[in-house]
Amino acid sequence: MNLLRCFALSFDVRDVQIPAVLLLVDIGNTHTHVALAEDHTVRRARNFRTSEWASGDMPRRILGHVDNRDVTDVAVCSVVPAATLRAVAFVKRTWKRQPFQLNSRTVRGIGIDYPRATTIGADRLANAVAARRMFGAPVAVVDFGTAVTFDVVNQAGNYVGGIIAPGLEVMTSYLHEKTALLPRIRIREVRTAIGKSTEQAMLVGAVHGYRGLIRELIGKLKAELNCRRLPVIATGGYAELIASELPEITAVDALLTLKGILRAWELHQTRPGLRVRTGQL
Repeated sequence: MNLLRCFALSFDVRDVQIPAVLLLVDIGNTHTHVALAEDHTVRRARNFRTSEWASGDMPRRILGHVDNRDVTDVAVCSVVPAATLRAVAFVKRTWKRQPFQLNSRTVRGIGIDYPRATTIGADRLANAVAARRMFGAPVAVVDFGTAVTFDVVNQAGNYVGGIIAPGLEVMTSYLHEKTALLPRIRIREVRTAIGKSTEQAMLVGAVHGYRGLIRELIGKLKAELNCRRLPVIATGGYAELIASELPEITAVDALLTLKGILRAWELHQTRPGLRVRTGQL
């Protein structure tokens, strides 16, 4: 085990003074995930529709979720620029402070070895930070969101890129919208490999086919990293379903992105001026 990995596994931030309540806000294309962090732990996670930022309902939703707790800091991770602006304005107006915003300039816990670091989605960085914290390096994350994304941290502890494919629900919705006779389906487990109805046939293609996609991509990652036992952590809406029949998936963690935001915030408190370079924590 190299020295960088040893340091990553042993470094502890328990000396960081967590505020009374740290509010975590993860703004995705479809959902905004909100949670509170206390004692280095993500608590009270809840999902809202991201469209509620545009409608103006999100501040009320978040304040109701906070429920009069003493929020003394806020960490935001967003891939929706318009919602980011509204979130920052809301935090400034409500708690009179500038929130921590996770991006390629503020991230801690991983290095970045990527041609245009500013184009990496903040949620992908959060996933990589959390995965490295939990499993060391190399490690990969597969996030089953609107798109399915793979994010890879190499042996040196650097974020080196990933894979993007259509999300499971996007793929099945597209079939419904672009054909006259294919229905909209509720994605769930299917045991057969031969569909006896149109809906069942679509489920076979979606669920079993998607597992085949994930298995093949994990195999490609292992080969390129020259790593036979690559830890792979799944998160996102369909993680439990797809991972249930994939031994290639090491763990499923629904709170992975929020844990990564918390971890990045903690590390930023200890080293606020640190510049991210290849191989740097």
